[in-house]
Amino acid sequence: MTAETGLAPESTTAPAASSAITPSNGAPEFDIDRVRRDFPILQREVHGKPLVYLDTAASAQRPQAVIDAVSNFYREHNANVHRGVHLLSQEATDAYEDARRVLARWIHAESEREIVFTRGTTESVNLVAQSFVRPRVGPGDQIVITHMEHHSNIVPWQMVCEQTGAELVVAPIDERGELILDRLEALLGPQVKILALVHTSNALGTVNPVQEICAMANRHGIPVLVDGAQAMPHGRVNVQELDCDFLCLSGHKMYGPTGIGALWARQQWLEDMPPYQGGGEMIRTVTFDKTEYNDVPAKFEAGTPNIAGGVGLGAAVRYLDSLGMEAIAAHEHEVLEYGTERLLAVEGLRIIGTARNKAGVLSFTIEGVHPHDLGTLIDHYGVALRTGHHCAMPVMQFFGVPATARASLGLYNTKHEIDILADALERTVQMLR
Repeated sequence: MTAETGLAPESTTAPAASSAITPSNGAPEFDIDRVRRDFPILQREVHGKPLVYLDTAASAQRPQAVIDAVSNFYREHNANVHRGVHLLSQEATDAYEDARRVLARWIHAESEREIVFTRGTTESVNLVAQSFVRPRVGPGDQIVITHMEHHSNIVPWQMVCEQTGAELVVAPIDERGELILDRLEALLGPQVKILALVHTSNALGTVNPVQEICAMANRHGIPVLVDGAQAMPHGRVNVQELDCDFLCLSGHKMYGPTGIGALWARQQWLEDMPPYQGGGEMIRTVTFDKTEYNDVPAKFEAGTPNIAGGVGLGAAVRYLDSLGMEAIAAHEHEVLEYGTERLLAVEGLRIIGTARNKAGVLSFTIEGVHPHDLGTLIDHYGVALRTGHHCAMPVMQFFGVPATARASLGLYNTKHEIDILADALERTVQMLR
C-alpha cells in the first residue's frame, strides 16, 4: 500500500466486460445491444411481452458479472472474514477488503479506511445522525435538509431533533423541482451543525449542484452529508471534488446486490465518532470492566458483515468502470430527452420535476387516471413502472399530487422501450376514457 493514500497502487478496473469496447482513441464506446446482453433478466417475458424494466431508481438489475462474483464467492471461497487463519477465511477476507479498496479508489477517497460498509444509504445516514450529529447538538442548534429529500434523509434527522431538542430546518424548492440556492444559503449560520442533502432526487430526477452547495456550507464551517444513492449509477462521483464530509450509497442502486452499501466519511470524523453498534469485530479487547474499540472502519462494522454483498458491490463498481461513467451518462441523457418529448405527447400527461439538470427519472401523472391503476394496467404490456409517493411524501405534497407514476432509466434502457411505454400509456388512457 502507498503511505500517502493507504490504497493499493493497482488499477481497480478488471478486464473489460463484454459490453465495453475500446476504440482506437482509448475511450470506451457504448454498445447498448451488447450491454443489454450482460443482463440475463432482460431476456425474460412478462405477461407474454418482453420485459421493459423502467424501475431502476428503486433497484437496478444485475449484470452477469455481479451474479457470477456472488455465486463464485459462495461456491469457492465462502467463510467468515478477518479472524480466521485457514485458507478460505483468508480468501474471503481478501475478496471483501478488495471491494473496499475498489470502492475507495472509485470515489477518490484518500484511504480505504474511510469506507464503512453498511446495509445501504439508509443505515449510513442513521450512522451519521446518531454517532456524529446527536452528540454535537442540543436546543438552539439546527439541522438543515431540503424539501426534495427521500424519507431516509428526513426521518433520521427528525429522530435526532426529538432526542436532543435541536430544530429541523427545510430548504425550499421551486416549481421546477430545483433548490432555491439563495434561500438555502440564507439558512446557513453558526447554529447549523450539519447540512444533509440529496445529490440526485429519486422522485424528480433533479441533480443538485452539490459542489457549489458544499463550498457554500464550507464557508460557514458546516459539515455536509450527501445522499448519493441515486447519483452513483448515473455519473462519476468524486468526494474530493465535491468537498463534502459524508457520502452515503447503496449497492442495489448501482447494479450490485441488495443489503450492502457504504458510508464514506473523512477519517478525522470517523476517528472522533463513537461506535454506532456493539458486538464482534468492532472491538480490540473486551473485559467485564471495559471494552477497547477497534480502529476505523472496523469500529463501525459490528458482527459478521454481508461478505458476498461486498464482493458483489466490488464487481458492480468494476463493471461500471469498464463501461465508463461518461459513456453511461451520455446514453442515459439521450434516452431521457427522447422520453421527455415522447411522454409529453400523451394526452393529459404532466411531468413532475422539470429541472434543467436531470438524471434519468420521468415522474408523471395523467389527468383522470390514478397512478396505481396506471401502473397495474401498464404491467400487462410488460412495462415495469413504480407508482406511489416514492418515499418522498413532502415532494408529492409540494406538487399537490397524491402519487406519481415513475419511469426511471438505467444504462440498459433504449428509445424503443420508451416507445413501448408511450404506446402502452396511450392505449391505457383510451381504454379508461
